[in-house]
Amino acid sequence: MAAVAAHVLIVGRLSPESKGVRGESFAAGQTYFRAVERAGGVPMMLPPIPSLRDRLPELIDRFDALVLHGGGDVDPRRYGQAPTADELYGIVADHDEVELEVVRLALAADLPLLAICRGMQILNVALGGDLVQHIGSDDHWFQHHPVTVDAHSRIASATRTERPAACHSVHHQSIGRLGNGLALVGAADDGMPEAIEVDGASWAVAVQWHPEDSAATDAEQQGLFDSLVRESVGR
Repeated sequence: MAAVAAHVLIVGRLSPESKGVRGESFAAGQTYFRAVERAGGVPMMLPPIPSLRDRLPELIDRFDALVLHGGGDVDPRRYGQAPTADELYGIVADHDEVELEVVRLALAADLPLLAICRGMQILNVALGGDLVQHIGSDDHWFQHHPVTVDAHSRIASATRTERPAACHSVHHQSIGRLGNGLALVGAADDGMPEAIEVDGASWAVAVQWHPEDSAATDAEQQGLFDSLVRESVGR
């Protein structure tokens, strides 16, 4: 009998610019789905429809892992601040509402979780942390750079290195105050927070960079998806 594949939940985005469909659509980047598929998982998308909120608890129980992926900024009001940075972009209330609820439920269920870029920021906000609305430079906007991670971190184990060499950053914000139960486990050479993990969780990690961008050709980056799916098998 063939092994049952892990089903990995990815929350989609409102996508008014999609082509080949009638009307506005829901979407998510293919690179996330393909990285999960290469790891042996089955990626599945949840549309960001807030009225589904009451059904999310039973939905989460049907999945084996969660990927929180990149996107626009989280509304600063979600972490107790007024919007102050002119550089804020892509704020969508439906995205915030659905993803914040999904991550809280996933953590409560101890679902293996990989949070990427905005996903890392959503995770931090969901646990009571806040964000730096603009880091004040373009040093992490479409830049490849190394990251140093703690030797005993889950991220070091997944990437099989304490210094992933080519991490692709596309962010103008960063985490600020760490949320409850989070541990900072990685930073760029300039001190930018790049990786966090959830204390006490079976496997819940977050990276500020985009491993999916190069995972097809970079085993260090694909290792994050491989570990996610491996941890979810058997749930």
